[in-house]
Amino acid sequence: MCGIVGAVADRNVPGILLEGLQRLEYRGYDSAGLAVVRAGQGGFDLRRKVGKVRQLADDVAEHPAHGRIGIAHTRWATHGAPSEANAHPHISNDRVCLVHNGIIENHEALRAELTGLGYRFRSETDTEVIVHLIDHYHAAGRSLLDAVRETLTRLEGAYAIAVIAADDPERIIAARMGSPLVIGVGIGENFLASDPLALRPVTDRFVFLEEGDLVELTRDSIAIWDRAGKRVERPVEKLQLGRDDGDRGNYRHFMQKEIHQQPAVIRHTLEGRLSRTRVLEEAFGIGARAILDRARQVTLVACGTSFYAASVARYWIEELAGVPC
Repeated sequence: MCGIVGAVADRNVPGILLEGLQRLEYRGYDSAGLAVVRAGQGGFDLRRKVGKVRQLADDVAEHPAHGRIGIAHTRWATHGAPSEANAHPHISNDRVCLVHNGIIENHEALRAELTGLGYRFRSETDTEVIVHLIDHYHAAGRSLLDAVRETLTRLEGAYAIAVIAADDPERIIAARMGSPLVIGVGIGENFLASDPLALRPVTDRFVFLEEGDLVELTRDSIAIWDRAGKRVERPVEKLQLGRDDGDRGNYRHFMQKEIHQQPAVIRHTLEGRLSRTRVLEEAFGIGARAILDRARQVTLVACGTSFYAASVARYWIEELAGVPC
């Protein structure tokens, strides 16, 4: 699954973004990128690389990027092969820049509409329709926040997004629906990521966004609206991030830890892979839908407690998917 990192601060943020991406490498990815609003100059400094985050970091080390607000991303290819053009962030008309996790189901209809409005697509991704749509509303006079809010009403599927604008270098607008996103709370600076692990070096205080939340992030403020458009307050939680996941923590033994973590593990596994009405096959990779459509049989291989889980899953797969297991 893709990873997102964002930061707005009174210091240079590319280093923060890169370390965050490195901490999200466990999620699996095929390309990485970052963009910052150039400090004192305006416009975006965009860097994208196919391959490992290390290659992106080497590029930034050789040609330093400077900016106090930025977003970054690791991509697992779903629409379009791994390439620099398909890597995130995506930019529209040098005005709006965006990263996105998830699947936009109605991207083809939106692409046709935006092409008719004169937008030129440079990638094969579903993501690019989002950034062009935001730019369309922003260029028409809406604030960045309102442009994102209007765009969200047009999207079908699952998403977590983070957006910055060249003409509004003081804020990040973000939202989530079906994909995880968390806010990291700092002092005179704030952050966002798809996993608190990415922000471990810069904060231990987090706001976990709920389904449908829209957030405006500046150095000194965090404003959140729920899916009904009502201004809400979400609790700030302090996490003890020094403990490694390999530690049993406050549990008596690892089996107890695994049992109690099952609801969260299931939730995290499904996030970004389900819309309100169906499984998003594209989330499993390029060509996944065609491969799954051709499947005539499923084989599960397991032992120990995994065998018991597979035995239950067999009945679910046969009942729900109608495929022998």
